[in-house]
Amino acid sequence: MDAPEQAVDVLLSDGSTVQLRPIDPSDAPGIVAMHSRFSERTRYLRYFSPYPRIPERDLHRFVNVDHHDREAFVVLAGDRIVAVGRYERLGPQSPDAEVAFVVEDAYQGRGIGSVLMEHLADAARRAGIVNFVAEVLPANGQMLRVFADFGYQIQRQFADGVVHLSFPIAPTEATLEVQRGREHRTEARSIARLLAPRGVAVYGASATGQGVGAAVLGHLRDGGFTGSVVPVHPSAVRVAGLPAYPSAADAGLPVDLAVVAVPPEAAPAVVADAAAAGVHGLVVISAGFAEAGVEGAAAQRALVRAAHAAGMRVIGPNCLGVANTDPAVRLNATLAPRLPVPGRVGIFSQSGAFGVALLAEADRRGLGLSSFVSAGNRADVSGNDLLQYWQDDPGTDVIMLYLETFGNPRKFARLARRIGRDKPVVALASPARPAGLGGATGPDATAVSALFAQSGVIRVDTVGELLDVGVLLANQPLPAGNRVGVVGNSSALTGLAATACAAQGLTVAAGYPRDVGPRASAAEFADALAAAATDESVDALVVLFAPPLPGQFTGTEADFSAALPAALSGGKPAVATFLVGCAPAGVPSYPSVEEAVRALSRVTAYAQWLRRPTGVVPELSDVDPAAAQAALRADDTDVAALLAAYGIDVVESVPVTSVDEAVEAAERLGFPVALKAAAPGLRHRLDLGAVRLDLSDAAAVRRAATELAVAFGAEVLVQPMVPPGVACVVELVEDPAFGPVVGFGLGGVATELLGDRAWRSVPLTDRDAAELVDAPRAAPLLRGHRGAAPVDRAALADLLLRVGRLADDQPRVRALTLNPVLARPDGLSVLHANVRVGSAAVPRPDTGPRRL
Repeated sequence: MDAPEQAVDVLLSDGSTVQLRPIDPSDAPGIVAMHSRFSERTRYLRYFSPYPRIPERDLHRFVNVDHHDREAFVVLAGDRIVAVGRYERLGPQSPDAEVAFVVEDAYQGRGIGSVLMEHLADAARRAGIVNFVAEVLPANGQMLRVFADFGYQIQRQFADGVVHLSFPIAPTEATLEVQRGREHRTEARSIARLLAPRGVAVYGASATGQGVGAAVLGHLRDGGFTGSVVPVHPSAVRVAGLPAYPSAADAGLPVDLAVVAVPPEAAPAVVADAAAAGVHGLVVISAGFAEAGVEGAAAQRALVRAAHAAGMRVIGPNCLGVANTDPAVRLNATLAPRLPVPGRVGIFSQSGAFGVALLAEADRRGLGLSSFVSAGNRADVSGNDLLQYWQDDPGTDVIMLYLETFGNPRKFARLARRIGRDKPVVALASPARPAGLGGATGPDATAVSALFAQSGVIRVDTVGELLDVGVLLANQPLPAGNRVGVVGNSSALTGLAATACAAQGLTVAAGYPRDVGPRASAAEFADALAAAATDESVDALVVLFAPPLPGQFTGTEADFSAALPAALSGGKPAVATFLVGCAPAGVPSYPSVEEAVRALSRVTAYAQWLRRPTGVVPELSDVDPAAAQAALRADDTDVAALLAAYGIDVVESVPVTSVDEAVEAAERLGFPVALKAAAPGLRHRLDLGAVRLDLSDAAAVRRAATELAVAFGAEVLVQPMVPPGVACVVELVEDPAFGPVVGFGLGGVATELLGDRAWRSVPLTDRDAAELVDAPRAAPLLRGHRGAAPVDRAALADLLLRVGRLADDQPRVRALTLNPVLARPDGLSVLHANVRVGSAAVPRPDTGPRRL
């Protein structure tokens, strides 16, 4: 029996938080109290009768469940139970269970029913239940909508005045789409409430004007915030020239956001006071939490738990703050005294100190900001929440992220692929990776960059590059291709640009670079640019300007800045390097040619990703997730059964420890056979003599087994011979930024030494799998090299899709290696497989029902 689900915090449709946990016998008083608050209508719709009170016998049954055949979850707002949902199996070993839930009147219409449904269905599936049935009164339209809107294939029958519903609870693309749509809306709303508050309370602002709290209070006041600013101080009447109050509720004003700048030990009292004032979220500037050690981490967990219990989200602790430049809000609740000009770029920074520098540099470059969030320790709100918010924010066109770590990498990859189709996402994130699970090395720096690109994320390495790309995206259209027209008045600069384009994968268009020469006037320079801007063979422009000699031009002939803008109005993106003076308004200008071309190449690659067909996740035959789960539940994971459940057959391999056992196994399998040293690192090492092939009789087996035992130990594997092929390797590892990723490469010492592996994140589409087969540098060996017959690359792509499906379905599988896989013109053979399985008690992020 699986352990009952532990308490989790979940978001409701209005962006507030509640706790969901399994019911406990001690909940009996809370159940009775909730029942007493029900309206007569709610009681009637749930119990089909007035049911004014719960009889003791019913109450005992309600709160005592076995968490397998009978399960129940309660939803708590603070300490008060506000909803309960349950299922009960219809007889021993029955695949069906009846489901029901009821929500207190004051909390109806906020998405609690759908959250309960997700968690009940997940628990039921783990208990082996296949279908839910329910009985609903026709008048209970809200409950009928909960079932209908979930994406399940529901069968309805009407009899005896009751609507009888039945439906399978296995997750489908439709149910996942519904769940993720709800996740998107709830997370976006929870952030929207924090970035457009009606009022802000500030805790920890000293009356002397010194300290972090006073700084944030001053920035709020001086930034022109359109709402109410409420300093909370135990004794002062005024702080920073504003009326102060001992409690936020005493102000009598609507307060949606609280800025917390008090020591960790004072935080619990602040949370309670903010909750009493109806605050929706906390921005905790204070340090001394998880970054300070074990005690601080405990204080941070307590802070988040208390906030969630009160329906509030938490940004921080140890963060810089939040900002929103919308003229209707003008919120600067940060430690930065000055914000960039209003614009259409959203910025997320995990680091507070880095965020200050990033805002200052964005301001210097004139990069317009829509909103900014620094998450600090990221105890609750993360970059994923901001991605959800910015996707629908009409004031944001470009998203910029500084990410030190990924709390939910699988979700980040999923969101980035979706959001990148609408708005560019630029991320400053390290490509360095720790060793993967199960001895696999995982993606290297080059492969990590490819993984970001596959997800539509423009990955950059430096702060300067982050802003270089951001300025270009915010001010210029996307290029239609990679052909670049280089125009300048210096042969040295245009030559540098041509070299930089080649290094960055851009193509210099035919007839370029075009050097107008140092004697060209502003008008002549403008004419050359206008010709390039209308040239159908050019997709983007690189404009280079070196200053003319003093006195060479006068009047309008010298006014390059005024002459150029009209020439750049052809709808093609342009970047510029002006060694003296300013580039035309709206044209991103860079200190060096290389920086300008690098930014253009990053944006060009993103535009190419947008033009690519997205591919589809295909349906696969011979897939049985239930059989795979049974193989995982075994005391020792049955690797062959696990892979067979996804249509992956592994050639039988018989382990032996003596010569006689080797001969016996060979005779059972049938000659010819292969003998291999049993150690995983040696099974494919023909070069070391650890593999003996084409052993056609018992004598050959005896001789080979004896030699292998002497050289590598007594443990030997016996396998039937299969037709030869090109040796390949398929891997699955967990990446810190993308979650499960599938790798493919050709086998052999040389390719392993060179790290010739390509990687794609799960789930794999048909295009992902096909491109993965062709991505390694040694891939030409698969197409027929030096007269060899091409292998069945479609079979390899199908194998990769099956590994990707396994990873998507079975989050307990943390690492997998198929090595070698022999690819042939007529198919393939998987010779060996290793699997590493994680604990069922530790769910992989972004799987299962919604939770914070």
